[in-house]
Amino acid sequence: MLLWLILIAIPLLFGLYAQIRVMSVYNKNLQIPSRGRITGAEAADAVMRHAGVTGVEIVEVEGQLTDHYDPVNRRLALSSENYRGTSLAALGVAAHEAGHAIQHKVGYAMMGIRQTLMPAVRIAAPVTYFVLVFGIYFIGSVFGGIMLKLGVAALLVMTVFQLVTLPVEFDASRRAKAQLPELGIIDRDELPGVSETLDAAALTYLAAFISSLGSLLYLLAILNGGRRDD
Repeated sequence: MLLWLILIAIPLLFGLYAQIRVMSVYNKNLQIPSRGRITGAEAADAVMRHAGVTGVEIVEVEGQLTDHYDPVNRRLALSSENYRGTSLAALGVAAHEAGHAIQHKVGYAMMGIRQTLMPAVRIAAPVTYFVLVFGIYFIGSVFGGIMLKLGVAALLVMTVFQLVTLPVEFDASRRAKAQLPELGIIDRDELPGVSETLDAAALTYLAAFISSLGSLLYLLAILNGGRRDD
């Protein structure tokens, strides 16, 4: 029970806190318009052009915080609030995604590793979910042992992916914080609102890594305990 609390429950609570934190900070800074009144789409375009990034389409997508950069199709997608908005939150998110486009252009190594891992992650994610949700019912059986080993393999992939994601996201935020004031898109005294938004978002990636690592260690402990019992 103590092991489950430390490795599963606490990381889940931390993840919940990170989600609440990012939504709270994002919604707060969404209400603070930038003085320059530049939209997120314009900011992303300016940041990319300044870095010599060309051929990337900036599109508007539905949803909240559905923003992402697609390196395969060279497309930067911004949710409506960030595409059209002029808030500090919108500018921070837009510049962050532009940071990913810059990473793609310069051949940022960690981004390349993350993209290489994506096919494996698409397979590992549902396996992880199934094992964590239903695997407990099969513990002690032969099938349970096989499931645990599959779960460990899948979680190892997920944990490595989440670990590699951390520098990718932190670097994109660093680029955004540097470029927005340098290009005159925001004033220096507006940077704290942008930084607060991006730092809160970074917390969710850290929480995802901790959760994956905790689940991996938990399954390894169960598997190791089962072997000792044999």
